[in-house]
Amino acid sequence: MKLPERNRVYQCHHFDSTRWDFFTPRDDDIIIATSYKAGTTWTQAIVANLLFPDGNFPAPPSMLSPWLDFRQVPLELFLGGLESQTSRRFIKTHLPLDGMRYEPNVKYVYVSRDGRDVFMSLWNHYRNMDDDFMFHMNHIPGRVGEEFPAAPEDIHEFWKTWVSGSLFEHEIGGWPYWSHLSNVQSWWDYRHVPNINFFHYNDFLNDTEAEIRRLAAFLAIDIVEEHWDRIIDAISFDSMKARGADYVPDGGTPWKGGADTFLNKGTNGRWRDVLTEQELVQYQALCEQALTPDCRAWLEHGRTSSTL
Repeated sequence: MKLPERNRVYQCHHFDSTRWDFFTPRDDDIIIATSYKAGTTWTQAIVANLLFPDGNFPAPPSMLSPWLDFRQVPLELFLGGLESQTSRRFIKTHLPLDGMRYEPNVKYVYVSRDGRDVFMSLWNHYRNMDDDFMFHMNHIPGRVGEEFPAAPEDIHEFWKTWVSGSLFEHEIGGWPYWSHLSNVQSWWDYRHVPNINFFHYNDFLNDTEAEIRRLAAFLAIDIVEEHWDRIIDAISFDSMKARGADYVPDGGTPWKGGADTFLNKGTNGRWRDVLTEQELVQYQALCEQALTPDCRAWLEHGRTSSTL
């Protein structure tokens, strides 16, 4: 069986893949991987509530589950916090799989979403970034490559750069972020590996309990039936919004409006009223270039595409 291999280094204004070189895995670790704005925080909340089904977290889930490759926080803080955890650990990454050191005893949960929905969520995320957060991101020593630019005034200007520019030479689209589509394909190529499993935002929305039970089974977490109603309620959008500071990175401080801004809509399809016909044609061309047909079908439809 072909296994993943790390053959690229990813370093930019946001992350540094070499930080994983200093991470010591445990056999029951959980890695939650996404490109961005595809259900990362929601999946972290789900896993937190599966691991602590009574809802009594030893710390806010955003602290329990750090974004290890994020270069703005000193690596020693992340590693020290993870080392001190006595419960099962769950760690977040936004890296493509070819930038990850593959661990056979770790469970990888890959989550994604239609690129047009990702774009709409990313626009809200990007244009509401706090100025101080942007400054620190660009001026912390060790940044590789260009500065992260401020968001344009117009969403269509952002679309133009997002579909036409690439942060890394081998990727397709995504600028000034990394490529959503290339990220998805890098993981999809290894969907046959038993400790990597795929979950889709649409499926979490449309069949919430069934998908969470499927996730629990993959992670070998046994939940007594009496806890399921509480878990399903706890990970609903309204419940997470009410506890946003616990779930959102840094309590929401990097964004204007805080956690309420980060947890924006939680819906799909908003692009239909925003993107033009020409922009939709551009997106389809980008998908044809970046994705295999089966990956593209899954990314657009989730499990209803019957590719998993």
